[in-house]
Amino acid sequence: MSEENNNMERREFLRKSAVLGLGGLALSSLPGIITDASAASIGAGDYFTLPALPYAYDALEPFIDKMTMEIHHTKHHQAYITNLNKALANDKAAPTDITELCRTIHDGNFALRNNGGGHFNHSFFWKLLKPPVGKDPLQACPPPPAGKLSEAIVSTFGTVDAFKLKFEDRAKSVFGSGWCWLIVNDVYKLEITTSSNQDNPLMLFSPSKGVPVLALDVWEHAYYLKHQNLRMDYVKDWWQVVNWEEAEKLYVAGKQK
Repeated sequence: MSEENNNMERREFLRKSAVLGLGGLALSSLPGIITDASAASIGAGDYFTLPALPYAYDALEPFIDKMTMEIHHTKHHQAYITNLNKALANDKAAPTDITELCRTIHDGNFALRNNGGGHFNHSFFWKLLKPPVGKDPLQACPPPPAGKLSEAIVSTFGTVDAFKLKFEDRAKSVFGSGWCWLIVNDVYKLEITTSSNQDNPLMLFSPSKGVPVLALDVWEHAYYLKHQNLRMDYVKDWWQVVNWEEAEKLYVAGKQK
């Protein structure tokens, strides 16, 4: 068998392994941050793959609808990955660890900035969601479980409810498309911040840098099929499906960084 055929078979094996490994999600050198393991396995110049969701598309109903999740994941997220792979083909020096890529992107490199950010942000967002405890839209939102993150939220914002109100206000304040984040900042304190388009707090030029703990996608494609123009209804429904256990892990890791 030729060396070319051997290389092709090896690449196909690695690609399938990455897909089977929960879509290639792994921990990067930044503790707790989601990356695509296929990049580390295959090497520079190769491609990222779409991570599989750890739940069904309808699992977040009635708070985030099935059609939105399916389109958001298979169309929007996939488009960022496709365009990121194209951009990386022309930039052999760029890191192929998605976290490291975000941390080194220059603000003028819009191909990597938009698509690398889009891949990281969405991979992170999916991981911070989980099926709701109940299906009643009127049910009380579950609070963060007791732990280090809950203690830090109360210490920083006064109460969990005060934190939620401030987070909602910041999410509402995003003009156009962007994200709202809870981060551990450079002085190891919790901070609520926002970013435009697909920027994130890992990027060098971010006005508020830090380790992400929570992320909320407030692009219209994340909520418009169900919530139309009512962004705040979407934000309030999002509290019902927050994966606080994962956020706790990210907070603890961020404090140790």
